[in-house]
Amino acid sequence: MLITHAKVATLGEAPQLIDDGAILIQDDKITAVGTTAALATEHPGEEQLDAQGQLALPAALCGHTHFYGAFARGWAYPGPAATRFGEILERLWWRLDKQLTPEDVRYSARVCLADAIRHGTTTLIDHHASPYAIEGSLDIIAEEVTNSGIRAALCYEVTDRDGAELASAGIAENVRFLKQLAQNPQPHLGATFGLHASLTLSDETLAAVVAAAEGLETGFHIHAAEGIEDVEDSLRKSGKRVIQRLYAAGILGPRSIVAHAVHVDTSEIDLLAETGTWVTHQPRSNMNNAVGFAEVEKMLERGVKIALGNDGFSNNMFAEMKIAYLGHKLVQGDPRSMPGDKVFDLAYPANAALAKLFWPAQALGELSPGAMADIILLDYKPTTPLTAGNLPWHILFGYEASAITTTISAGKVLMKDRQLLTIDEEESTARSRELAAQLWERAQR
Repeated sequence: MLITHAKVATLGEAPQLIDDGAILIQDDKITAVGTTAALATEHPGEEQLDAQGQLALPAALCGHTHFYGAFARGWAYPGPAATRFGEILERLWWRLDKQLTPEDVRYSARVCLADAIRHGTTTLIDHHASPYAIEGSLDIIAEEVTNSGIRAALCYEVTDRDGAELASAGIAENVRFLKQLAQNPQPHLGATFGLHASLTLSDETLAAVVAAAEGLETGFHIHAAEGIEDVEDSLRKSGKRVIQRLYAAGILGPRSIVAHAVHVDTSEIDLLAETGTWVTHQPRSNMNNAVGFAEVEKMLERGVKIALGNDGFSNNMFAEMKIAYLGHKLVQGDPRSMPGDKVFDLAYPANAALAKLFWPAQALGELSPGAMADIILLDYKPTTPLTAGNLPWHILFGYEASAITTTISAGKVLMKDRQLLTIDEEESTARSRELAAQLWERAQR
């Protein structure tokens, strides 16, 4: 397939903006990028997709999300509003996840995948929890991911909050899925070992997961120091701060992902850098939970690898970019904080580097020969000059994700002219609405 007549923003190490550009896709990869005149002449028999002047960008990536969170949208959980993060966990999330059935797991994943396609996000790292539907839950999500045509790395959240038996079941689900993918790799799927957070994990369970992961060539995916409660709990349990405790337990490392890292001190930041551990930043979630903002720029300066996630908010990563850009300025009282190009680096090259943990042979986050053909088209007609240099600020100030008309992943068109092609959106929406209503009723008992 040859995409023609696009304004192609390549990104990558040598970013270009090609007017009347074209992108040649063969199988799942981009094999040439150039002008429409040149590539159409060189490949006269190729099927063409006329972009009609739309902007072509690499598809977005998400470093941390929760598909099952889709069923929380709009739910008014019982009682007055929560006053602190721990209450939000106890009264919202830990009520909801206990009620998830296998069908809930399936449809919450399906509607999130549809949302991702609509918002041009084709690579996601998910963190799942369904305490009374653990066994096989990752297979259900994997089936939906594969059918959707996008890629996702999956894990199950191990926690002690529901007792030793369910903690062991969570460990077993991670091990089973990791071994399954190692024996039968799938191009759209990745796996890691999921953990909830230090505050719901005993030393014994941390030791058990490290032992279970031995030989599986995996890291861990865990929430860390998201709220101050996590720090206080860790100090009570161990006399160590959260990152120090996780380091002592053997959780940190270059294949591990720590989500949030809001309440960390300089010594912990240095531990994250020294171990090569990834940190994901979720500003919309942090604002919603009133837990504070991670010191992203300080971490970057000290060598920490940071990517951008959404923590189960919509898969509109452009909205996440905008909040990252604006929120740090407000929190720090400094308009120089988190400039647009730095936000862009988190969203594209950093997220693409994080994705290589799971898909080492797949180049993502750029439009260049050899890269995966993950491409979005946007109906964006700038009223000011658009260049490769000022593209981040056009994204932050100029267009909304509603401008996305076409989403392509691994060379497959998943949405064209705003119509989803791999998911029956009408059926999925109707059934998920029924299931969510039933779940809310169970959760309020």
